[in-house]
Amino acid sequence: MNPTELHERAEQERLRQQHLSLRLFLCYSTPCLSAGADRVKAVLDEEIAARNKDGRIDLEVVATGCMGPCSRGPLLRITQADGSEKIYEHVTPESARTLLDAYLADKGTHTAAELSPDLPFFTQQTRIALDNNGWIDPEKIEQSLARGAYSALAHTLQEMTPEQVCQEITRSGLRGRGGGGYPTGVKWELVRKAPGERKYVVANGDEGDPGAYMDRTIMESDPHRVLEGMAIAGYAVGAEQGYIYVRGEYPLAAARLAKAIKAAEKSGLLGSRVLDSGFNFRIDLRVGAGAFVCGEETALMTSIMGRRGQPVPRPPYPAQSGLWGCPTLINNVETFANIAPIVKNGAAWFAGFGTEKSKGTKVFALCGEVVNSGLIEVEMGISLRRIVFDIGGGLPNDGRFKAAQTGGPSGGCIPAEHLDTPVDYESLKDLGSMMGSGGLIVMNETSCMPDVAKFFMEFCMDESCGKCVPCRVGTVEMHRLLTRITNGSAVPEDLETLDELCRLVQETSLCGLGMTAPNPVLNTLLYFRDEYLAHVDERRCPAGTCTLDQVPLYKLPEHVDRLAIIKERS
Repeated sequence: MNPTELHERAEQERLRQQHLSLRLFLCYSTPCLSAGADRVKAVLDEEIAARNKDGRIDLEVVATGCMGPCSRGPLLRITQADGSEKIYEHVTPESARTLLDAYLADKGTHTAAELSPDLPFFTQQTRIALDNNGWIDPEKIEQSLARGAYSALAHTLQEMTPEQVCQEITRSGLRGRGGGGYPTGVKWELVRKAPGERKYVVANGDEGDPGAYMDRTIMESDPHRVLEGMAIAGYAVGAEQGYIYVRGEYPLAAARLAKAIKAAEKSGLLGSRVLDSGFNFRIDLRVGAGAFVCGEETALMTSIMGRRGQPVPRPPYPAQSGLWGCPTLINNVETFANIAPIVKNGAAWFAGFGTEKSKGTKVFALCGEVVNSGLIEVEMGISLRRIVFDIGGGLPNDGRFKAAQTGGPSGGCIPAEHLDTPVDYESLKDLGSMMGSGGLIVMNETSCMPDVAKFFMEFCMDESCGKCVPCRVGTVEMHRLLTRITNGSAVPEDLETLDELCRLVQETSLCGLGMTAPNPVLNTLLYFRDEYLAHVDERRCPAGTCTLDQVPLYKLPEHVDRLAIIKERS
């Protein structure tokens, strides 16, 4: 396929869609599938087949990726030729039948609950990476082409040099969306200039933070956007081979990516002589075994090479020596999802969103104690208050906001007094938290902050690869101290020991997992120290979560064997 044929094929699909009088977009992502979307689709297909035996009804059912408000699924959007659109929530097989009656048989009534498109959840988002989500069938390449897929790649191969591509990404101000926030264009330029006969491009889809599912949704909902971004990166840095590393718990994402790669290769959009140019680029899929540490770039590379996923010291950095000792570009899935829009619309367009140092938008998985939980994309610099109370609809049952946890096990909890903080890299770091990959968990007054810290420390303890002592031993000891605090067996000195241990692990661990594991503890000690003191000094949990029915060790008589009690309670 050449660029002209690409344009013609996309135009044919757009014309086909314009002639349809009715299109039913059914969310077919993991959250809606778990809520029964597969049963809804089976009923829709069966009913339409029965009513359309003569083929006179010009409509189609589109099994799309995520539409956003995951807590309201299964979701069904119905659009008509006149441009009207309606969204229905909690759709069941029965309500789907009544909707078809209302639209096709003019029976007028249906039992589906309508969700207003004017809901702030929709209207206050700014979608770039998620632009196609909910509008295409991710398993049909024609629908992606109709929305402009691979047009940016065609423009790149026809009109730009590799150096110009790197410069454009640099001018856009795009920073890595995996959590570190390193300037993307700078990383690309380093790999482009690095000497080496072979170079590689890697998409990091090993998303493992509790409550986070941004990358999974992008891979499930718009796989061709990721593939196109990787191909543009390959051209820019001089690589002919790419790898997508997908978390093992994401079977649907892996399956849709595999189909997308095959479809793109068959259409001449990947493989040899991409779009009839002199550029060759293959992409292979690698599925991880579920190790959280493989989200760290050096551990990810060792896993791709078939070895145990463990981090290695840096330098050298992947840009100089990565896969098989060759220069390697590693970016997060969401980062690659932003590449095609930047190339298509220009660096200045993208830089017009966000703040001075944090450009563009960010995808978040909004969950926890919030009315409208789901996947959102917002402009950098938006306040946490707007995310929680406008887009999220506030807390259910008139609950009181206590904190928002950002950055997963590597982040921290932002208290109510900082609700008006802009959500960008620098502001979150100043509060002792971080952007992370994009998990955002809202908590109410029933959340016990020492218990929250213990939860994340248990996660880090279990996921530590064990290669370095500070992380392997330090996370276990921090978890033991937090357990004593939450069960009422701690002494005042334990708080000092915990603080000291956190800083030791932070400064001496080998990789980012250990370096950032203490963050939730240090952050909650800073903002919620009164809760720790209540647990230790008063054996009282202000949130009412912990059961502290034991006498503190330091209040026991001197003749009691404290060591034996500590072992029993731990």
